[in-house]
Amino acid sequence: MRARPVSARWETLLEELVRERYTRLVGHAMLVCGSRDDAQDLVQEALIATFAGRARFSSIAQAEQYVRRAVVTRSIDESRRRSSERGAAARLGARPAPPVEIEARGLGADVQRALQTLAPRERACVVLRQVEDMSIRDTAAALGLTEGAVKRYTADGTKKLDATLGTSSDHRETADVRLTGGAA
Repeated sequence: MRARPVSARWETLLEELVRERYTRLVGHAMLVCGSRDDAQDLVQEALIATFAGRARFSSIAQAEQYVRRAVVTRSIDESRRRSSERGAAARLGARPAPPVEIEARGLGADVQRALQTLAPRERACVVLRQVEDMSIRDTAAALGLTEGAVKRYTADGTKKLDATLGTSSDHRETADVRLTGGAA
């Protein structure tokens, strides 16, 4: 049996990833960026960036994690670019376009609107930690942040959401501490 050429392997993996995980990737991107159209664009850009260098992954799950991280990174970059454009437009006296509503399944419209008020990294951390139920370590790896930064962004974002929604969360971001030896 002959091994498939490297190019055939990454192409097959890309096809499988899109066929099996595209809907989940777009759903994830919607929570991060705010609109279905932007989410589809982000996923497309993330797929291109991920596979343009003919990256080698051992599984679809590994490739999906890489694409998810690329989606979040690109969303943050796009938010910064838009913020810069809004600042330039304000200096020129132009009016910014109204924000786009997201249509994420499972989250009420009030929660969706509240998520849009968060800074991009806060929103990314809150979505990954609270909605996607990722661990602090996995969230940090996905976003390229330290675990401490993930805890801070998640705590700040959750506090802002509570204030906006009139709720009270007890989602304290803490590290596991284990005592070893020594006197009590």
